[in-house]
Amino acid sequence: MNKLLLACMMLTMGPVTSLAQEIAAPDGFRANRTTYSPLMDKLARSRDVRITDAQLEELKALQLEAIWDGLGDYRMNYVLGLKTTQPGERVVGRALTMRFLPSRPDVREALDSLAEEGDWDRRYYGRASDEGKPGDIVVADLGGASGDQFFGDLGGLGMKLAGIRGAIIDGGSRDRAELSDSTFADFPVFARYFDIDTSKWLGAEWNVPVRIDGVTVLPGDIVVADASGVIFFPPQLLDAVLEKARAKTSMENYQREILRKKEHRFQDVYPVLSPELLEEYKQRNEN
Repeated sequence: MNKLLLACMMLTMGPVTSLAQEIAAPDGFRANRTTYSPLMDKLARSRDVRITDAQLEELKALQLEAIWDGLGDYRMNYVLGLKTTQPGERVVGRALTMRFLPSRPDVREALDSLAEEGDWDRRYYGRASDEGKPGDIVVADLGGASGDQFFGDLGGLGMKLAGIRGAIIDGGSRDRAELSDSTFADFPVFARYFDIDTSKWLGAEWNVPVRIDGVTVLPGDIVVADASGVIFFPPQLLDAVLEKARAKTSMENYQREILRKKEHRFQDVYPVLSPELLEEYKQRNEN
């Protein structure tokens, strides 16, 4: 009886058609300059904020821990353990994201066709050199320690000349010696490892959400990276992050000053000021 009822229902419903079959992609959509992401489409309005060069420069000067402390619910958005070509250099900018896949013939053929259709470089380091904007930081999802190499010094030079400030690679890079040279002093590369082998994986998605280690990074995220670690956070948080980082820096500078005077017990200074010292701090900031 149940089987008969199911058969009748199927006959009544007719053939099942998927939503993907019902909606045709507009002309040129599949070769669009930015890979379409429903998630980014949904988030676009909240992330449409103006970021100034002065704000980004201020992030260069603030302690990384102070910036992290101001992230609130986004404190998990940091990555440790990447090797850098410029140990004393901090880089700050906006994430230009890209995701790579291990090569296979049908995927390579399809990506070659899409690149020709959209008139962009299928080698994503070359594409970044052509399409990247000043202030961008390339963030490449390349499979981590078991993944592939992204680029070498010529690819890095092309990106640097386009105004890109550096690269964060969850994967490998070539040409460590050249990228560590003074030529790239203002273009640090942070990678999981360095290798002499050539690139084999394929750039599959451009300017989409990616995973770096255990962290989600969205295109346009603020990136702050130095030898201590890499932080990513949404651009709409920048004003609040700067305010909190300034406050933390001011407080800690005051605590250092009090400690050097040796007039108070350590427990009255750190981690929280005693009521008396806190009142003095507030009065100083009001004047």
